[in-house]
Amino acid sequence: MLLPKRVKHRKMHRGRRTGIATRGAAIAFGQYGLQAMEDCWMTNRQIEAARRAMTRYVKRGGQIWIRVFPDKPVTKKPAETRMGSGKGNPEGWVAVIKPGRVLFEMGGVTHDVAKEAMRLAAAKLPIRTRFVALEESTQARTVEEGEEHPGRAEPTRQGAEPRLAGGPQ
Repeated sequence: MLLPKRVKHRKMHRGRRTGIATRGAAIAFGQYGLQAMEDCWMTNRQIEAARRAMTRYVKRGGQIWIRVFPDKPVTKKPAETRMGSGKGNPEGWVAVIKPGRVLFEMGGVTHDVAKEAMRLAAAKLPIRTRFVALEESTQARTVEEGEEHPGRAEPTRQGAEPRLAGGPQ
């Protein structure tokens, strides 16, 4: 199970899960990934179940990266306890997931194997996810004839004189 070795504070505020993931939203290590489409608190048990499903399917092939870590403590008060008397005791650990966050990555396997392994892992998670693949064919743009800096030059009309700042228009 994933959990922090030690934390500065035992209890944490609940926080808000609004917005989209700005960090961890792109594939960084492998060629294929599983991306969250909803927000949730993902427990360390759910992350571990998804990891096991993936590793069992790929057997000894490929490499798997877990891109989320459950570092937020979740507290719970005992059953049949009256209101008040402070916050409950820490019961588990969760990772705060926002839409767009890459949860798992995989490399060194074929597209079909990765897609099926991610499908099995997604079945263990409480949110909708999608399979994403890194674009292998990223070709550099070539400079066309007569164009020195592609994308920078503004198109000019035929026969139009260049306009000078401050002069008659």
